[in-house]
Amino acid sequence: MKRSTRKAIMWAISVFLLFLISSYCTENSFAAKPGKSTSTAPQNLTAADITSTSVTLSWAPPAGSFGVKEYQIYQNNTYLGSTTSVTYAVNGLIPATTYQFYVKAKDAKRNISPASNTVSVTTSQPALPPTDTEPLAGRIVGYYAAWEAYSGSYPDQIDAGKLTHINYAFANIGPDLKLTLGYPDVDPNNIRLLNSLKLKNPDLKTLISVGGWNWSGRFSDAALSDTSRSAFADSCVDFIVRYGFDGIDLDWEYPVSGGLTTNIKRPEDKQNFTLLLQKIREKLDVRGALDQKHYLLTIAGGADASYVKNVELAKLAQYLDYANIMTYDLHGTWDPYTDLLAPLYNNNDYSPQYKTSVDSAVNAWLNAAFPAEKLVMGIPFYGYLYSSVNNSNNGLYQTYGGANSISYKDIKANYLNQTGYTRYFHSQSMVPWLFNGTIFISYEDPQSIGYKTDYIKSKNLGGAMIWELAQDSNEELLNTLYNGLK
Repeated sequence: MKRSTRKAIMWAISVFLLFLISSYCTENSFAAKPGKSTSTAPQNLTAADITSTSVTLSWAPPAGSFGVKEYQIYQNNTYLGSTTSVTYAVNGLIPATTYQFYVKAKDAKRNISPASNTVSVTTSQPALPPTDTEPLAGRIVGYYAAWEAYSGSYPDQIDAGKLTHINYAFANIGPDLKLTLGYPDVDPNNIRLLNSLKLKNPDLKTLISVGGWNWSGRFSDAALSDTSRSAFADSCVDFIVRYGFDGIDLDWEYPVSGGLTTNIKRPEDKQNFTLLLQKIREKLDVRGALDQKHYLLTIAGGADASYVKNVELAKLAQYLDYANIMTYDLHGTWDPYTDLLAPLYNNNDYSPQYKTSVDSAVNAWLNAAFPAEKLVMGIPFYGYLYSSVNNSNNGLYQTYGGANSISYKDIKANYLNQTGYTRYFHSQSMVPWLFNGTIFISYEDPQSIGYKTDYIKSKNLGGAMIWELAQDSNEELLNTLYNGLK
């Protein structure tokens, strides 16, 4: 090939490449790169139809000839979703919460406009569901202990027609400070059987009770900060919704002091307990507004003066539907002398140990400005049996060798009206005991419960609470309680 020919060919190729490069540069010098902002934005973003959980946004298209393919919606500077229209409904918001919204436009070439104006929206408070409507003095709250299933006593054996509320004891608090099943091997079936009682009594309410003597160790941590309180409260709501309960009962034994030595305790438990109840009440009300149902919040509280000192009864009452005061175990196996389990009144007896009574406990709560109509008085369906008791003063206030708890059904079957046992009744404290010269049993019976139902009505209290239902399987005590509070 001649040199002139090769030169001509090379020149032609060069010209062609220059043409291609020129064409590419010319085309792209006038086109926006993908994602490049344009000069116009959606106009006049507004919010309407604001509810407790939703809002509708609307706006005008960008000014000029910007061809919009879609609009992108942002909530609190986070991409939320897109639409081809000029309205967008935002759902799933939290009641009484403030949000920021803005909108951007996007065209077919993926050009993104500047943001529209930002609108601030505060969702409304939810409408509260109706409150609990049972007769105040007629509340009969019974605890069912999960472990009773191991001995063949199941929730569906309970006479639901004589109860207004049943508390299932107990749920535990996990290491993550959230509610967890306490007895996962029996709890699901127990809870199913418990809630089946509502078919017999549609007005029956079931609650999950949390903590108790053995599982109160993490309450202080759960109540410690707003973050921990919120997490715990959310878990309470999730738990009761999942298992079909009507509310939650906190059995913290005890804030500030007392309970197991291994429990975490802090001086600030006193204020944090109130804040914890406030947080749970708020969360229950939000969920209740969605379900159009009032979820119950209750506590089981101590009967001694230290408990009244270590909690804010006047403040926390506003968050509770009612409180169960544990007016039993006023004396027990921890004392060096035999004594009465739940004396209604103090007496004038000489005693080598402290004096206390149901009446003094109730008055301590009332004097601390806790409302009488929200105070539910505890009654034991069990007793304490003391052995090797000194044979003096009919066994009362005497030293003993050993002791244990005993159910009323066992007392009735094996001790009451048995040869050698004499029943005594204290004319001032209004409770019975049995003694045979060496065995002393303090307990409740229909006579003493009759005096206690009269007391509940005379003080205009909110009802009676039972610990616990399986210990009176023949329902002798339950029938007395039910008839006495009619």
